[in-house]
Amino acid sequence: MEKRFVDERKEEVINACEKLYENLDFKDINIKLIGEQISVGRTSIYNYFQTKEEIFLALLEREYLKWNEDLSSFLLKNEKLSKEDFIDKITDSLLKRRILLKLISMNMFEIETNSRVESITNYKLAFKESISLLEQCLCKFFDAKDSEAEEITFTILPFLVGIYPYTSLTDKMKEATHKANLEYKFYTDKELIKMGLEKILGGVK
Repeated sequence: MEKRFVDERKEEVINACEKLYENLDFKDINIKLIGEQISVGRTSIYNYFQTKEEIFLALLEREYLKWNEDLSSFLLKNEKLSKEDFIDKITDSLLKRRILLKLISMNMFEIETNSRVESITNYKLAFKESISLLEQCLCKFFDAKDSEAEEITFTILPFLVGIYPYTSLTDKMKEATHKANLEYKFYTDKELIKMGLEKILGGVK
């Protein structure tokens, strides 16, 4: 099949998956349901993806690539950034990537386990670029040494995994928190990301 045609069909499948994921849990989405949302039907999906996990992995890859565009823009368009401006830019870029924050917080082991090596590799290449761009930002804007930039980056990335679960409690979760008399401060995504980045970057100048 022509590459452009394949890419368009794959995008249609990924878009359908993304739309469903806005309102449904991962476990409730399957290839049959995705197939009902697209023009080519369920059986055609198997020409591009073997499992639903591969579709989610492609969605995650696309989200990282979009985030990478923002990170690249920071590098190219700014000679200097204060710590506050850098935190604001990273925060704003992540607030546009709520699907990314949701995906990395849930089901990653299952998604990778049920995907082909080729699909996992494509996702990891996009993730690798995110690592590189973050490290380049830290070296450029804070004069961080390579080892320091690496340490900070690998503190930021695991921190991001906890954003969605912390800020997206359901009514049932909130009720249980109240009944347990758990003192739980409810932060918004923006508040939590900024607060975390300020703490992580506290030692850099």
